Amino acid sequence: MHILGTEWANFEEKLKALPLAQKNARNFVRFFLSGAVECEIDKQGRFLIPVNLREHASLDKEIVIIGVGTRLEIWNRETWKNYSSDENISADEIAENMTMLGI
Repeated sequence: MHILGTEWANFEEKLKALPLAQKNARNFVRFFLSGAVECEIDKQGRFLIPVNLREHASLDKEIVIIGVGTRLEIWNRETWKNYSSDENISADEIAENMTMLGI
């Protein structure tokens, strides 16, 4: 199993351990697992993102792939540009929050 498969398996185990008698836990599990899809990788290392996920993330022609620790995120280019703009993300604010978290 590759690293991403291992990370997903660990995440699934945590989801299975949640108390499904609690509505918030059921909603959380449903949210994550309902959109999960195993994708085949072709000989050129490509995979096809299902239509429902492309539509949900507004993935058209231009995308951005970012590495976030043990996962990758795929963003619509314009959405990422807006999210990561100086108006939305302040380096000073992030530094302050990191200090509060002990980082």
